Amino acid sequence: MTDGSDANDEHQAQDAVAQEAGTQEAGSPGSDARTRGATVHGTVANAGHRVLAPDDAEVEAYLEVALDAPSPDRAPDDRPMVNVPPEPPDSVVVLDFGSQFAQLIARRVRELNVYSELLPHDTSMAELERRGVKGIILSGGPNSVYDAGAPRPDPAIWSGRIPVLGICYGAQLMARELGGDVLPADRREYGPASVTITAEDPLFGGLEREQPVWMSHGDSITRLPEGFRPIAQTDSTPYAGLVDERRRLHGIQFHPEVVHTPRGRDVIRNFVLGIAGAEAAWTPANFIESTVASIRERVDAHARLTGSDGKVICALSGGVDSAVAAALVHRAVGDRLTCIYVDHGLMRKKESELLRATFEQNLGMRLVMVDARERFLARLAGVEDPEQKRRIIGDEFIRVFEEEAGKLGRIDFLTQGTLYPDVIESTTPETKTAQKIKTHHNVGGLPADLRFQLIEPLRYLFKDEVRAVGLEMGLPESMVQRQPFPGPGLAIRIIGEVTAERLDTLREADWIVIDEIKAAGLYRNVWQSFAILTPVRSVGVMGDGRTYANVVAIRAVTSEDGMTADWAKLPYDVLGRISARIVNEVPGVNRVVYDISSKPPATIEWE
Repeated sequence: MTDGSDANDEHQAQDAVAQEAGTQEAGSPGSDARTRGATVHGTVANAGHRVLAPDDAEVEAYLEVALDAPSPDRAPDDRPMVNVPPEPPDSVVVLDFGSQFAQLIARRVRELNVYSELLPHDTSMAELERRGVKGIILSGGPNSVYDAGAPRPDPAIWSGRIPVLGICYGAQLMARELGGDVLPADRREYGPASVTITAEDPLFGGLEREQPVWMSHGDSITRLPEGFRPIAQTDSTPYAGLVDERRRLHGIQFHPEVVHTPRGRDVIRNFVLGIAGAEAAWTPANFIESTVASIRERVDAHARLTGSDGKVICALSGGVDSAVAAALVHRAVGDRLTCIYVDHGLMRKKESELLRATFEQNLGMRLVMVDARERFLARLAGVEDPEQKRRIIGDEFIRVFEEEAGKLGRIDFLTQGTLYPDVIESTTPETKTAQKIKTHHNVGGLPADLRFQLIEPLRYLFKDEVRAVGLEMGLPESMVQRQPFPGPGLAIRIIGEVTAERLDTLREADWIVIDEIKAAGLYRNVWQSFAILTPVRSVGVMGDGRTYANVVAIRAVTSEDGMTADWAKLPYDVLGRISARIVNEVPGVNRVVYDISSKPPATIEWE
């Protein structure tokens, strides 16, 4: 996130990450990193600096975690294959130099209804031209541009053939690569600053002369290259904005993608729609139309080639991602899709009933509901380690799923709700130094001998885009706007052993949390809100007697997509009602605490 500074300086800008969710893709599912993380054009997205820890692990996580599950026999033509969608409309790519805000830049471009994708910093100009991109944005990064081994782009991007916007490190890189000077600043800038626009330029069209912005840099441009002129400055940064009109090169020292730069989205709009001239055609309606047509064409072609019926299955979790993915596939292939819901007994109260009503009754889909609660509880008995819980749940899930799929005859395709941040987070050869916080649905981690081909209609979407597509397709708001839920369910919200009794306790406490937050009109304002059953017991007094009972923790966070999050400042009266109801209505609980940790340094889930 910081540009041209030492590691300690990064902590000074963490508030931006905590408050701005800077996000949450189909490559061959083999284990070779070179075949993983394929984007729409088949290349790998670079996010090696990121930690693999999104919290919205949908049910497909189980399929990818359970690598030890037995593989079924299958014909040679059942090999998994890359799910290639139709060519996207106009796009503006973000070359990733390591900024924690890199995904957020792509999100901001997409908010303009222009497709954007995160690509490695050294993506060749030839590849960018092959894609027909309309503009290039260079992200910030943690390095100094004068460091040995500092990441650099293909020099051809400076040719002027495609407009370029350099942000922070990207701007400094532009200046140094083209003959200017970048040196350590006498006064480093971290946090809020005021930028003065000193010259007319389309990048700042419609903006007032003085602008509040967010800075995060320890280096500064001290001399411009030939052909450039300054267009903005701060008290300590003479070249906070620069431009070479002839080559359509722009650079800015501040971060326009974060909420702390109020007019930053206007700057991005001016570049994307004005300078780059991209067409705003990346809309939910267009996405649905092209995706449904692509799925139908692919399934029909496979059926003709193999003489099969082109049957498709989808593992439903009750979550947003698998729901929208299933709806897209159902619109494309109709009754050739069968949805399988494995009830592992780890869901929240009444969620299995909601899923049946939505998919079977309201949408008319073929739905198989499997009661596997006893099987899962038996395997989880005595297990306390969260990673072992995940592996057990994954292994048992894939066994149940394969058993049910086997009853349907030949199945050609498996639908998954993989999202774009999942691909960025989970893949690429550059993840050598990334720390794995917890087992996550690593895209490309499916067994290479899985007998289904993959359909992943959401792998180019961020979470908010998935919700928009779901609403556009007519899915009920109760399903589309529901909060994310982890694939392993309540098993990782029970700290310690998972038993039927502890599940009942947590289910009731969690129901009260959601009920009161909805009653207060806050459900849509928080990213996730839930209860955790801790392994702690505490002394209490109920009536005239002493109690020694469970402690329940409450977690509520605000975020855009779970990649970063801040603890929600719930009103005291709401917290008071939640606490009072849990203690009075849930047997075995005498104390409630509230988690006020942000992500980072904490994660959203406790396990």
